[in-house]
Amino acid sequence: MKIVAKRVYVGPNIYANFRVIALTIQLGTLEDHPSAEIPGFVDKLVDAVPSLGDHGCSYGEEGGFIRRMKEDRGTWMGHILEHLAIELQNLAGANVSFGKTRSTGTLGEYTVVYEYENDWVGVNAGQLALDLLHHLIPNVLCDGDNQDELDIERRIEWLIRKAERKAFGPSTGSLVKAAEKRDIPWIRINESSSLVQFGHGKHQQRIWATTTSQTSNIGVDIAKDKELTNQILESTGLPVPKQYDVYHPNDAVRAAARIGYPVVVKPYNGNHGRAVSIGLTTPEEVRAAVEKAKLVSKCVLVESFIPGFDHRMLVIDGDLVAVAKRVPGHVVGDGQHTINELVDLVNQDPRRGIGHEKVLTRLEVDEQARRLMEKAGYDEGTVLADGEVFFLRSTGNLSTGGTAIDMTDVCHPDNREMAIRAAATLGLDICGVDFLTPDISRSYKEVGGGICECNAGPGFRMHVAPSEGEPRDVAGKVIDMLFPPGRSSRIPIAAITGTNGKTTTTRMLAHIHKMVGETVGMTTSDGVYIDGARTVEGDMTGPVSAQMVLRDPAVSVAILETARGGLVKRGMGYSKPNVSCCLNVSEDHLGMNGINTLDDLAQIKRIPIEAASDTVVLNADDVHCLQMAAYSRADSICYVTMNSNNQLVKMHIRAGGMAAVLEDGINGQLITLYNNGTHIPLLWTHLIPATVEGKALHNVQNAMFAAAMAYAMDVSLDNIRQGLRTFDTSFFQAPGRMNFFERNGYKIILDYGHNPAAVEAMCDFVDRLSDASSFRNKGQKRCVLSAPGDRRDEDIVAMAQRASQSFDSFIVREDDRNRGRERGDVATLIHQALVESGVPDSKIEIILSEVDAVEHSLKQCQSGDILLVFADNVTRSWKQIIYYHEEEGAALDSPPAVFDAIVQKDVGITELDGYALSQDPRGVFFVPEAAD
Repeated sequence: MKIVAKRVYVGPNIYANFRVIALTIQLGTLEDHPSAEIPGFVDKLVDAVPSLGDHGCSYGEEGGFIRRMKEDRGTWMGHILEHLAIELQNLAGANVSFGKTRSTGTLGEYTVVYEYENDWVGVNAGQLALDLLHHLIPNVLCDGDNQDELDIERRIEWLIRKAERKAFGPSTGSLVKAAEKRDIPWIRINESSSLVQFGHGKHQQRIWATTTSQTSNIGVDIAKDKELTNQILESTGLPVPKQYDVYHPNDAVRAAARIGYPVVVKPYNGNHGRAVSIGLTTPEEVRAAVEKAKLVSKCVLVESFIPGFDHRMLVIDGDLVAVAKRVPGHVVGDGQHTINELVDLVNQDPRRGIGHEKVLTRLEVDEQARRLMEKAGYDEGTVLADGEVFFLRSTGNLSTGGTAIDMTDVCHPDNREMAIRAAATLGLDICGVDFLTPDISRSYKEVGGGICECNAGPGFRMHVAPSEGEPRDVAGKVIDMLFPPGRSSRIPIAAITGTNGKTTTTRMLAHIHKMVGETVGMTTSDGVYIDGARTVEGDMTGPVSAQMVLRDPAVSVAILETARGGLVKRGMGYSKPNVSCCLNVSEDHLGMNGINTLDDLAQIKRIPIEAASDTVVLNADDVHCLQMAAYSRADSICYVTMNSNNQLVKMHIRAGGMAAVLEDGINGQLITLYNNGTHIPLLWTHLIPATVEGKALHNVQNAMFAAAMAYAMDVSLDNIRQGLRTFDTSFFQAPGRMNFFERNGYKIILDYGHNPAAVEAMCDFVDRLSDASSFRNKGQKRCVLSAPGDRRDEDIVAMAQRASQSFDSFIVREDDRNRGRERGDVATLIHQALVESGVPDSKIEIILSEVDAVEHSLKQCQSGDILLVFADNVTRSWKQIIYYHEEEGAALDSPPAVFDAIVQKDVGITELDGYALSQDPRGVFFVPEAAD
């Protein structure tokens, strides 16, 4: 059994609407040996990981998974691997439960999908699960892959310890959960720390553990300086111990004498109770304590000992929200067990774990515990009397095994006011006040007490999960402080997907928002743009680039081109867009990454549609887009149609639904919007520069989608009109998308068409352009044609066949990268398809180099000609065109898309096999007949 492929998904994906890991595994000989047919396997597995018994798989009750493995033939190893990976993550502190295992269609090969919180933990849990299964299965059944020596307990502990470093600590984790509860998005900025961004773009706030982006830097520095903290609090009349800072043991002894024994010695800038010694009564104890403290800090503090219990008082945004009494790690004697044995018994508490993985930390018998034993005249073998409490620590920190008792409701008002004043005096929005008092329910003015420390960035674990008492929602208080009522955490997000037209539509919609005054973050196939400036170059249509935009603190609107590749490999990268559209679904990239049919491709492109919260905008002239409506959970469905007689859209409009329709008028074609029964004329298509006076139908469609999405995002009609009127087709607004250049009476069009639908769109446009009266019979129609090498043969042939109908002559070239094919293969395939389509061989030239092909095509052009260049390196080709013979010219350009051939000129699509018409408040749409 082996893992042959692994993918880690961020955000909505093909398997779920949240983060999952997908493993492709091959069972090998184990395909013929499910669990019940392997003697002793199930019992060994349960012995190794007893908590698997809690899984209720198949039967929906505790123990259901174990029962499933034993009944009949049992279950297959892929399913077992799924559950084991989930349970190992649970043991490491992750709260995950989702998983599913399905055959890939190849015998013995399965896709194992399971949820994760931290990708490192999830991946390594999967690998450990595989190793464990190999270990438990006889050699003869797993091709000799199993490991004879595998210390399961040690490996699980290793995973837990590593997970603690990788995963959020309890404080950060509680803040993330509080944000999720309030539907506030979050992004982990650094995997090695607790730096987290809440909210998107300009609305973002950050936390680092429990320090926020609003926390005063001065306040933090004061809190780190324990001596300065003591002085400032004392100066405002707050109760604090007498304190001196020293550097030498002898100075510490003199300070202790001045203060009066007993005293406390601690590092100047320590934390978590490290190297703190309390209740010291002799010079010898003080000297020893100083040496220990100097291992943490050069400067050491000596202060008066305040008798009483240690309380952590948590102040957030000027309010005391929680109080916990901290009790040092201890054991209670029973007259029978030794101290060592009592420690083992305490550690059996399921609430205790390694480090911060659980609400309590395991007790350890270490050097500090042994010193305390020695001081009491005990050792690890001492049997404590029944009821005797022995403390293994001198401080109550949870990180060293202490426990916490919630005391919030009994805290005296004087003590409450004291803590609030202390936090305000230091200028901290979140402050942990460490207060010593015999009784927190009584005023410090009556029973005494003192503030021994104040902490910026205090831990929340003792409050969200106290050992005793009521848990407090302290994390919720922080999130409410960062995002008070009325303050947004999200910026509007639009996701644009489809086969063709994504980049043009993305740029059009971004331009509309920019004209309104928004700071737009945009991702496209040629880069990431912030407020119009390209910040990252390259194909940036995946989850990483989406997060770049959402992390930028200047961005007020995100317009994200969302391509197939990123969705297949990594997911969307964020939880939900406000508005999503699917422009069309046509042949492209088929035969890659398990996507072999249009239905497969549509399922991938449906992901942003399923994730959208407010509105989905769908092509009503494309069957695959129509089918997506049934899967949408958005509040509204908006249809786009270029067929004014589309009966489905008419029914949708009558039901009050939203639509963008291309209608005929006395002055040409008009884009109209419908919503709640209202008919809204928007703009004549010939007034949109990108449509070249309405002749570029694919850009008419793109403009309709951009208008519909902008309308759904509450952009005013006037601003939508202005945006479309001012979006021209220059190379600088839409590089490689129908870019125009004119020289010496002939026209050049540069386009990044790379699939049959894109070629169809451009050929249709050239036909309309050449048929216009001003160009009729003026010259030759020429084409520089190629196709990416990773496309299927039938796709390359289809591109050539369509081009053959529109052009008089061809130069066939190839891309710089052959993408898996031998040099010349693509050109040969195109040449053959052109000839078979009726193009004379004399009208076809093969020039493999793109640079040489473009150069040669420019030399051939004469007045009246139209030259269409399908380019791969669009920037290089554009420079060739505009600087040819060093002549200067103006560029006019705009991106490609496709006018879907499915448009039915009479009635549109009203019947769909396997689907039935349905209606709800959003309008009319198709749903699978088997669906509820």
